[in-house]
Amino acid sequence: MNIPAVSIAAAKSALIEQYADPLLRQRASMLWGTRGVGKSSIVRQVAAHFGVPLVDLRLTTIEPVDIRGAIWVDEKQAKTVWFPPEFLPGPQEPNGILFLDELTAADQRLQISAYSLILDRRVGHYTLPDGWQVIAAGNASFHGAVTHDMGTALSDRMFHFNVQTVIDAFLAHALAQGFAPAVLAYLKVRPDRLDDTAAQLANDHLVGASPRGWEDISNVLQSGLSESAKRVFVQGRIGAANAAEFFGVLKEIQSGVDVLRLLEAKPGAETAALLPTSLDALYGMVYGLLAASREALSLARALAIIEQLPDARGQTPLPIRETQTLAMELLFQHALESGLESAIYGSDAYRRYLDQRKADGLGS
Repeated sequence: MNIPAVSIAAAKSALIEQYADPLLRQRASMLWGTRGVGKSSIVRQVAAHFGVPLVDLRLTTIEPVDIRGAIWVDEKQAKTVWFPPEFLPGPQEPNGILFLDELTAADQRLQISAYSLILDRRVGHYTLPDGWQVIAAGNASFHGAVTHDMGTALSDRMFHFNVQTVIDAFLAHALAQGFAPAVLAYLKVRPDRLDDTAAQLANDHLVGASPRGWEDISNVLQSGLSESAKRVFVQGRIGAANAAEFFGVLKEIQSGVDVLRLLEAKPGAETAALLPTSLDALYGMVYGLLAASREALSLARALAIIEQLPDARGQTPLPIRETQTLAMELLFQHALESGLESAIYGSDAYRRYLDQRKADGLGS
């Protein structure tokens, strides 16, 4: 594909700007990307950003007549006429987004009707209101999905986005959505495990890791399932090899750090004795503290713990300074989003962190 890859965040920002421009809104956009990368999610977010309706059509689940509508005999005119389906917006809804999902996987007869909406913004006697934007999504053949080729007549009428998952953008999204800290920590240390579609296809495996899969794993970990059931569900979602590595890291995280004990420990030697000694446990602690910092007191204590990270004594050298920077930035962002700014600005630990950055020439 001769389209540069963009992150899901960049694609979302571009679509927001496109919708805001009445002229550009008239041209359809196509999101290409592997399963679970978040294509449908950003379309919903764009619609929510503007507070406009979203018509979401999963093209693999409908028939051609569902878009074109039903034919009926008008005895008055002595003609047959087409009645458009109720889900297509009428004049009473002047603005919105029409999302044609799984476009490249749809039956070719259905694609003809979908193409009419994309190319001409009409199908049969129905015309899409001017304020509506058409966004389509689908997979290319190299994504390992069932696809039909898109002709140049269609592709030449669209803006195209080659969406790929960038680990930092995914972690930011996962953090905002309240993913299990263990999933965040695992993917921070092993970003290559975010999406292993290529390996899955090469080995002819039924399942593999994907962004959507990690969301399911997070839900499993945060459920009330027994430990044995959790293992079964994780294996059945991302495959045996991925699950084995994940549970190995999870065991190390759980044995290496106890966030609740850390929050209750006294500063100094008592805290130092509980600090993690491995990389997996280190990131497990960071995301665990984020999840536990739900009010000003715990947030202030988390900042003090992060300040004391140089006291951690690992068997191998740990990226303490990098982890402190990551944790401080994440806690600061969390405070802004949660209305806990006072805990940040009143923290001596955070003030000393900023002073040290200035001394190191890194700004505030």
